[in-house]
Amino acid sequence: MKTTVALIEDNAGICEELEQFLAEAADISCVAICRNLQTALRQVPPLAPDVIIMDIHLPDGSGIAGTSRLKELLPETQIVMYTIHEDAEQIFQALEAGASGYLLKSAEPAELLRAIREVRHGGVPMTGEVARKVIQSFRRTRSGRPTADPLTKREEEVLDLLAKGFSSSEIGQQLTIGLETVNSHLKHIYGKLHVRSRTEAVIKYLG
Repeated sequence: MKTTVALIEDNAGICEELEQFLAEAADISCVAICRNLQTALRQVPPLAPDVIIMDIHLPDGSGIAGTSRLKELLPETQIVMYTIHEDAEQIFQALEAGASGYLLKSAEPAELLRAIREVRHGGVPMTGEVARKVIQSFRRTRSGRPTADPLTKREEEVLDLLAKGFSSSEIGQQLTIGLETVNSHLKHIYGKLHVRSRTEAVIKYLG
């Protein structure tokens, strides 16, 4: 059965390119393309796609707010942010809103396909640049400021390899652990971020 995908992106050129690229994937079906948030909120929920690719800045609202709303309506749907922004604050806000992955538009199209497949099977895809931001957030310590729960040695190893561009399956091979174990470590990392990353706390912590 094909993985169904909805694309929420306001740039017509990007929409056209991604639609064509997704159409060439035998295991993926693009069921909706929405150019703004209100259209997405009307059209996407009845389709209940497996994965949503979400831009952060839409002409009529925030993709982060849209992610939160769509996760309420579609709790089983996985949402991957797809944006030019690698700002730490927005990364954490998106994850807190319910996103399961965060890719930059500078990523190769093949990386987007890989992210769709990963997130569909319980993975938590991030581009290397985003992984490096996450690493920096954990390593940053300042007097008087709350810090995120520390990473275990294995979690640091997983995140470090992710930041170097390795896929989840490649990380498993490097560390001689299974793919499910890799994804479990990534989910724990996300969980630790969520524990301490309510928006105001994140702004103070990363500011």
